Amino acid sequence: MIVVHRIALDPNQEQETSSRKAAGWARFAYNWALGQWQRQYADGGKPNENDLRELLGAIKAETFPWLMEVPKAVIQQAIEDLGAAFGHFFRRPEEYRHEPDPRRKGRLARKLGYPKFKKKGRCRDASRADNGPPTTGADAVRVDGIDVVLPKIGRIRMRERLRFAGQVKSAVASRTADRWFVSLAVAVPDEVLPRKSHAVVGVDLGIATPATVSDGRDPYEAPRPLRRLAKTRRRLGQAPARKRGPGPGAAPSRDFLKAQRRLARLEARIADIRIDATHEATTDLCRTCSEIVLEDLSVSGMLANHTLANSLADVGSSEFRRQVAYKAKRHACTVRLAPRFFPSSKMCSECGHVNDNLKLSDRTWTCPACGTVHDRDSNAAKDRASLAESTPATARPIGSQGTVGLPPCGGNRAASSGPRRTLARGARPGRNWPR
Repeated sequence: MIVVHRIALDPNQEQETSSRKAAGWARFAYNWALGQWQRQYADGGKPNENDLRELLGAIKAETFPWLMEVPKAVIQQAIEDLGAAFGHFFRRPEEYRHEPDPRRKGRLARKLGYPKFKKKGRCRDASRADNGPPTTGADAVRVDGIDVVLPKIGRIRMRERLRFAGQVKSAVASRTADRWFVSLAVAVPDEVLPRKSHAVVGVDLGIATPATVSDGRDPYEAPRPLRRLAKTRRRLGQAPARKRGPGPGAAPSRDFLKAQRRLARLEARIADIRIDATHEATTDLCRTCSEIVLEDLSVSGMLANHTLANSLADVGSSEFRRQVAYKAKRHACTVRLAPRFFPSSKMCSECGHVNDNLKLSDRTWTCPACGTVHDRDSNAAKDRASLAESTPATARPIGSQGTVGLPPCGGNRAASSGPRRTLARGARPGRNWPR
């Protein structure tokens, strides 16, 4: 099993410069390969990543001598990333390759779409070195105590030690705001982590309360600092507009760049708080349950509502579901999705009566059939838990990096709202994972 640990780095000025170079040349290799791919395809050829890697390796010494300053693995991995992007695009069913995006009227969906060129300043600065088969020598990625040794960059001090013992398969050096991180992928033995109970629970994801569980435990609340930081973000977000930004033939002012850096640091802090709270909730949930039923939300459609977009981002419904999926695999926990249009909020968890007159603003309601008073979120979670108990539990593992298939509950596939949804992304732990 492959687990990933993302650790903050403490590089010196020379190491930071080398890391920026590696990220820039990786971006150049990606863009060069994408241009070659498009030209070969227009000429009737059948481009592939292996041919492009060989072509660049043959010409880079004479045509692009500056690429010799970074490890060859960085350049090769950038072209492999392009091949993976085209693989995602062509594996997508034809009818979904050009699916309209509800958040951008008249435009096409970006997710799993046709690969685009990477622009400096508009994409993440990152470079990847892959050990592949056990690699030794100057091109190897090694962890030595509190230090990580990256090829042609050298020994960089990490803010914490690697938490997993095993072979380091790859390392991704990336920049967030003005901080550098390394994501180390480590091969560890497969093991099932212990659970505290064998409860079957339903989970309701909301806005005021991010997650409500059917077993009566305290709801998982959103971190309090987010509201205070949201006001600061609005203020800092207006600051660059008052400075001299980039224009035709003019470079941005120092004050503009300084304001952008302050805003980027704040946004990174907000993202850390969000991901940290989500990791705490999902880890506790998987440690205390044997079966979890989530709702199949249309997150992209909900984000189109600009009034709720910020609150939905604080909750992080998609990230919550992704984390539950891969952590449930490690705890031998079954995860399932209820059908999207299952009336969990309107159905009485005591008698099964469906209250069609329930409004979105009604946070509590009384069942007209049996007189039971319900909290809206708690009742929805209980309905999902009862749905799991009344249908056969089936969930199949997908992939090899701790992902779990999430088939719909309550009948066959035709009863759900669309094609089977799966979470096929690998484990991407946050900075405080595992808990």
